[in-house]
Amino acid sequence: MNTATLARDDAPVRFYELDEHPHPEGHSTMLGFWIYLMSDCLIFAILFACYAVLGGNFAAGPGPRDLFDLDLIALNTAMLLFSSITYGFAMLSMQRNRLRQTQIWLGVTGLFGLAFLSIELYEFQHLIHVGATPQRSAFLSAFFTLVGTHGLHVTFGLVWLVTLIVQLGRHGLIAANRRRVACLSMFWHFLDVVWIGVFTLVYLMGMLR
Repeated sequence: MNTATLARDDAPVRFYELDEHPHPEGHSTMLGFWIYLMSDCLIFAILFACYAVLGGNFAAGPGPRDLFDLDLIALNTAMLLFSSITYGFAMLSMQRNRLRQTQIWLGVTGLFGLAFLSIELYEFQHLIHVGATPQRSAFLSAFFTLVGTHGLHVTFGLVWLVTLIVQLGRHGLIAANRRRVACLSMFWHFLDVVWIGVFTLVYLMGMLR
């Protein structure tokens, strides 16, 4: 920090020249996105806590063993895990400056995500068809809220994914698009981790009740 002094009516006046710290391009974007992910963690933590409290209240209605098809859920889980792997390939392609491969792997990721959503919607439709609606019991209310919120996040992720593929096609692997791909990568893997928690707490532990 440098200082300079000027005399004005016999009273010294000091001026300060501040050396500002550097602001890397995109730094605030990444920081803001991390803050958003932490807020999402809080949301899912609350939903997991609610399910842990209410998950055993069946109101003399059907429980997990009566409703869940574990084979179908395992297939659904595999779709989301595969989508995380293919997103990893997209990141590797981006680091190697291979635009076309990056778009292809992002597209494959979207297909796996769409398969995951389709299976989840089929499960919801089946549960509602047999009368296992959110109003039936506290267990079902907590189940639909937790799993549905995760599914809603995957839906938003797919919309973001399609938008990003279009942006890559128009502008290529510019710095802004690289940041967007990195942010979506964090978001997508975050949803994968949350689903592992859902699969363990809701489905696996539910079948043991």
